[in-house]
Amino acid sequence: MKLYNTLTRGLQEFEPGGDVVTIYTCGPTVYAYQHIGNYAAFVYWDVLIRALNADGRKVKRVLNLTDVGHLTSDADEGEDKMAVGAKREGKTVWEVAEFYADDFLKHFRGLGLVWPDAISKATDYIEANIQLVEQLLKDGYAYETSDGIYYDISKFPNYADLGKLDLDGLMCGASGRVDCSDEKKNAGDFAIWKFIPEGEDHAMRWKAFGRDGYPGWHMECVAIIFANLGETIDIHTGGIEHIPVHHTNEIAEAEAASGKPLARYWLHNNHVMIDGQKISKSLGNVVLMPEVLSRGFSYDEFKFWVQQGHYQKERNFTWEELAAAAARLARWRQRAVMRHQVPTEAVPVSVFDAINDNLNTAQMMADIDEVLKTTVPDEDFWLEVDRRLGLQIVDETPALDELRAAVLAEYGKAREAKDYETADRLRDELLAQGVQVNATADAVTYHYIR
Repeated sequence: MKLYNTLTRGLQEFEPGGDVVTIYTCGPTVYAYQHIGNYAAFVYWDVLIRALNADGRKVKRVLNLTDVGHLTSDADEGEDKMAVGAKREGKTVWEVAEFYADDFLKHFRGLGLVWPDAISKATDYIEANIQLVEQLLKDGYAYETSDGIYYDISKFPNYADLGKLDLDGLMCGASGRVDCSDEKKNAGDFAIWKFIPEGEDHAMRWKAFGRDGYPGWHMECVAIIFANLGETIDIHTGGIEHIPVHHTNEIAEAEAASGKPLARYWLHNNHVMIDGQKISKSLGNVVLMPEVLSRGFSYDEFKFWVQQGHYQKERNFTWEELAAAAARLARWRQRAVMRHQVPTEAVPVSVFDAINDNLNTAQMMADIDEVLKTTVPDEDFWLEVDRRLGLQIVDETPALDELRAAVLAEYGKAREAKDYETADRLRDELLAQGVQVNATADAVTYHYIR
C-alpha cells in the first residue's frame, strides 16, 4: 500500500513499525454540531482502516474528543470554544460537551464507520498533560509567562518541517522583524498550559503550576497518544487546516518530550466546499447531517458520495451530486440483487487494487462499474465491496422471502396467461412492499426500492 506522507510531500510504501498498525485521528471539538465536511473526513479515514484490515493488518486506532482548551483562533488567542458553546446555549460546559459528543457519535455510528479502539476525551488526561508540561519546563523547552506556559520553538530545529513554514518569520528579531512586544520569546511560541485570569468565569479549571488553568489544545493530543498508543505511532490523520499549527505543535511537544518521531506517516484530508467556498457559519452555507437525512438521503448514500472523490482533493457539495451518487448506489444494489436470480461469476480481487494506491476509492469504484457492465458478480464480490467501503449492499439485497417469492411466481403465471389485470394487481402488491418487478419477453426479475 502506498500513502501520501505530508511530512515528506510524497507517496511512500507503507511500512508499519510493528505487527499492529497504530493510528490517531483528530476528532471534533464538541461545542457545536458537526457539518458534512467534518463527517467526510471520518469517512475518508474509515476507508484507510478498512484497506489496512483488507490487507490483513491489525489496527489499533484512537479518536479524541476535544472538550477543553481549543481556543477560537486555533492557536493561543480568543476564548475556549467550550465556553463559547456554553454561553450560546445557557448550559454548563460539561452539558455542552456531553450533548455534542453524543450527537457526533450518533452520526458516526449511523455512517457505519469502524468503531475506534478508544474514544478519548481531553479532560480525562489532565494529569498526563501536567506531567508533560513539567517535563518540557524541566528540559528547557518551555517557559512561564503571566498568562501561561509556552513552548519555545527556537529550541526545536525541526519545527517548520511538517508545514514547510517560514521559521525566520516566526522568530522575534529575525530577518528584519522587530522584537516581540509581549512576553513571548518568539512570535511562533504557543501555549502548552493556559492560566485563568483572576475573576474569569472558566468552569473547566485545574490547579497546576501555582494557579488554576487548563491544557493547550495541541498538548491534549500528545497526552492521549502517549497514553494509548506509545511515543511513536504509524499514522496520524487530520484535516489540512491542522498542518501549520496543530500538528506542527504536536510534533514539537511530543518529540521534545520523547526524543522520537511522533508519527511515521501524516495523512491530511482536504475540505468539502459549497458553491466553491469553505463551509462556514458566517457564510450561512453549513449543511448538517440531519438535513441530509430529512431530504430523504441515507447515511450510506452520503458516504458513497464522499467515497467517489479522493481525500486529498477539494470537493464541492451539491444536492444534485448527492442525488447522482444515490442513483449510482441504487444501480449497484439492483445489480447485486441479480445474484439471486441468474447465474453469477467470480470476480478477481484485483478489481479492488486501486484502494492501495493512496486510497484511490474513485478509481476503485470506476473499476467496479466496469465489472458491473458485463458481469453478474457472486456473493463474495459484494461482501468484499461492503468490506472495503462499509456499505450494506449484501444485507439490503437479500433473496425474496417465501411470501413475496410466491407472489412473484403468481405474477409470472398471470402474465404468461395474458391475465394482465391479475398481473398488474400482483405487481402493485409487490411494489407496495418495496419490490420493483422488471418484466421482459425473456424473463421476470426484481429489485428493491427504498
